[in-house]
Amino acid sequence: MSTVHEPTTTAGVTAAVGLSVWPASTRERPHGDLTVGGVPLAELADRFGTPVYVLDEAEVRDRCRTYRDAFPDAEVLYAAKAFLCRAMAHWMDEEGLGLDVCSAGELELAVTTGFPPERIVLHGNAKSPRDLEVALRLGVGRIVIDSPSEIARLAAAVGPDGHQKVMVRVVPGISAGGHEKIRTGTDDQKFGLSIADGYAAHAIARILDQPQLELTGLHCHLGSQITGVKPYLGAVRRMVGLMSRLHEQHGLILPELDLGGGHGIAYRPGEPALDLTALARKVRAELTEACATAGLPVPRLIIEPGRAIAGPAGIAVYRVLSVKHTGEHVFAAVDGGMSDNPRPALYGVRYAPRLIGRHSIAAPARVTVVGRHCEAGDVLAADAELPADVRPGDLLAVPVAGAYHLSMASGYNLIGRPPVVAVRDGQARLLVRRESLEDIRRRDVGL
Repeated sequence: MSTVHEPTTTAGVTAAVGLSVWPASTRERPHGDLTVGGVPLAELADRFGTPVYVLDEAEVRDRCRTYRDAFPDAEVLYAAKAFLCRAMAHWMDEEGLGLDVCSAGELELAVTTGFPPERIVLHGNAKSPRDLEVALRLGVGRIVIDSPSEIARLAAAVGPDGHQKVMVRVVPGISAGGHEKIRTGTDDQKFGLSIADGYAAHAIARILDQPQLELTGLHCHLGSQITGVKPYLGAVRRMVGLMSRLHEQHGLILPELDLGGGHGIAYRPGEPALDLTALARKVRAELTEACATAGLPVPRLIIEPGRAIAGPAGIAVYRVLSVKHTGEHVFAAVDGGMSDNPRPALYGVRYAPRLIGRHSIAAPARVTVVGRHCEAGDVLAADAELPADVRPGDLLAVPVAGAYHLSMASGYNLIGRPPVVAVRDGQARLLVRRESLEDIRRRDVGL
């Protein structure tokens, strides 16, 4: 297997033509419906209502195994911010992955599900006192320090007799990622400590003066939706360069190097995706060569895929509420929108929705799929190719919806967030129930 977006779940079975960005278990039925994990999507829409998220458990697990196979000597942490629920944490545990979390909420949900806290890494550019308190109380494996002020706060929270493993998030000065809002490897954004201006080296020196903090390695994250290997190789060289200087100045040999995630996936057929096999091979070779040149032992590599595991395993299913012809444009409005998927509005992401539940012989037409919210920017898929006879009551399924959809969902217009349903081997089960009006009312406690 050569790319992140082409896992294999059943030997010798190829997904139907046109379904390259769908889970490998996806099959077309004669009447126009699709099955995922052996379950018809239209049946799920009727059973659980719409909008509904469908998560193919086998696809999630297969992608975990693909990462373990590609990086057998590395530690693979699932980036929980992409999507986290108790079942997801359980699957990651069973598949041998660690977790990368960004808050006390993500941390506590994982640990109370039974996930081993020592296999969890806590991130965050502005960790709250509660984040640190919970991390220390639950025994999180490592805390990634993101700012100089965090060093003293963390040391005080650990106490003179305590001990906590930490890493330092370093900005390597490399621009990579699918959109300017998701590029985090440069010096002009909020994350990390820069190599170029000396802040990273200064922070590391301060950490070494805190005996209760054990510095285990360096961390960097270049951005998201990176589809080429080259930025990661540049990051390896710059990170090893910093490790070499730390060795010269402090005699320090760090056993870990975390290259973060950001592995790009295809959202529509034909789009590029990161070649995971090439990434693993070239990063390993670059790291070995750079360390040999610097006279350092090769640190253990850590990577943090999130989107590349959860994204292609998820499908969002909507029902069309209205179809409007305005000039040369056709708008199909569905019963969800930016409250359950803000990514098109935030990053201009493009999807490829598909009509399901009936077979249409109408010619294809350009249809803009819009949400139900009171915003002109509430567009889920601009100029999507759908049958010209799309009509109210139809079902539309949007692939690659497993990451940064429900995790970024909001309460806009008090519609309520959709449920998440897992499918596998012809069975469906509810993982996260639909947010109800009663849930919303219970939070509203004042008059």
